Amino acid sequence: MNKSDFFYNLPEELIAQHPLEPRDHSRMMVLSKDSDNIEHKHFYDVCDYLKEGDCLILNNTRVLPARIYGVKKGTGANVEFLLLKQIENNLWETLAGPGKRAKEGSEFIFGDGIAEAKVENVLENGNRIIRFSYDKNDNIFSILDKIGQMPLPHYITEELKDKERYQTVYSKELGSAAAPTAGLHFTPELLEKISKKGVNIGYVTLHVGIGTFRPVKSEKIEEHQMHSEHYHLPKETADLINKTKADGGRVIAVGTTSCRTLESVAAFCGEIKEDDRNTDIFIYPGYKFKCIDGLITNFHLPESTLIMLVSAFYGYEKTLKAYKTAVEEKYRFFSFGDSMIIT
Repeated sequence: MNKSDFFYNLPEELIAQHPLEPRDHSRMMVLSKDSDNIEHKHFYDVCDYLKEGDCLILNNTRVLPARIYGVKKGTGANVEFLLLKQIENNLWETLAGPGKRAKEGSEFIFGDGIAEAKVENVLENGNRIIRFSYDKNDNIFSILDKIGQMPLPHYITEELKDKERYQTVYSKELGSAAAPTAGLHFTPELLEKISKKGVNIGYVTLHVGIGTFRPVKSEKIEEHQMHSEHYHLPKETADLINKTKADGGRVIAVGTTSCRTLESVAAFCGEIKEDDRNTDIFIYPGYKFKCIDGLITNFHLPESTLIMLVSAFYGYEKTLKAYKTAVEEKYRFFSFGDSMIIT
């Protein structure tokens, strides 16, 4: 298939610039793999589409406030760094802009002296390896909590006043460059209601990389190389999934990240069991799903790998029809937008 097969027209005003309050008041499109019916509900209705004995799988990754702004020692020039990966303790791989101000050996000051950093190496891809220094009573994560900003997607231009609104209420494992946005709709009260219905809840961790926003450049989608991301599927979640399947329940992935984790484990291991590794799995139409029976997700960018994944699960023509309907019904799109459930 071609990248252009996954294009749809989206008016700019439908790109959500801020999250709704309360979290579960976003709209929810209800879709079925077995029919062409489309229902329009709200996310707080999601319990009506879950059955006793089902299990929800949530990604409990937590977003790093990884965008930091500093000044160059000696010149005072402003530089922005986006932390991509922790190599060891205070050594990080980053994006820097403007790059010409972050040459090897350059030093920077952050937060009026709360922290400093030195560029130790410039990689072939242009990324910088920088080493932080700060007061011995601090650590890099407490520093980022003080000076860092959320690395919001480029299409969100409004300032986020509350950093926790770009975290799920169950976020736990720090390490993502972006939020698993399908989970942003859940509240503690809604999770409790779901649990009381007899729906089990399990957790995986997949740290979302900045490559999730990388566009597909190859016209033939089969030629696209996915970015790699690290995941962990704990034993208790694997046991829950296997028991759910054995008892005839459904496994419903919350978000494409949870989906990719479960499908990666099934592909790598031939079964669902505890696993911890990197994955660059690319799911597009023609893929045969090995684990999930349902999917909760947001509305994704045109020509993105995420809309391709949804098309693989729900069907290509039905997915494009659902997106066309969402535009006509003025759903809110992307990270802070509305949701769909497919079962």
